[in-house]
Amino acid sequence: MALVNQLQKFSRSILGIASNYSKYTSNTTLPFLQATRGISTTQPLSEKQEVNITFVKASGERIKAKGKVGDTILDIVVNNEIDLDGCGACEGTLTCSTCRLIFSKEVYDALPDKPTDEELDMLDLAYELTDTSRLGCQIVMSKELDGIEVRVPSTINDARA
Repeated sequence: MALVNQLQKFSRSILGIASNYSKYTSNTTLPFLQATRGISTTQPLSEKQEVNITFVKASGERIKAKGKVGDTILDIVVNNEIDLDGCGACEGTLTCSTCRLIFSKEVYDALPDKPTDEELDMLDLAYELTDTSRLGCQIVMSKELDGIEVRVPSTINDARA
């Protein structure tokens, strides 16, 4: 997510330079950059709807956090600096299973995407696997998931080790 943010900032700065540059040159100097400036289909980051999630640790401790629509659950953990004992060791590259979470049956069934074969392979290596386990790096928050509660397993297994 941080890489996406950096690329968007870079893109905006290039387009801003091109826009300012075109004021001092003919209208035909930078037609491509001028044309692309108004065709973005993504919503600006600051306007994305906020979503809430509650993490319930094995100890019973409840941690409430906020994120944005489009963030993965792992993004929310990282962006809020939530200490979940090694969660996200592979930084969301689908190679470790440390961001495994346990969903209620209702929430699990409501998730928009089913797990991929790669995710299922990583889940097979996780401790305390349940029928409603998913990797947080693979769950993208939407307004429909706002307010969900997820259980954090008591132990993790880094599949890379």
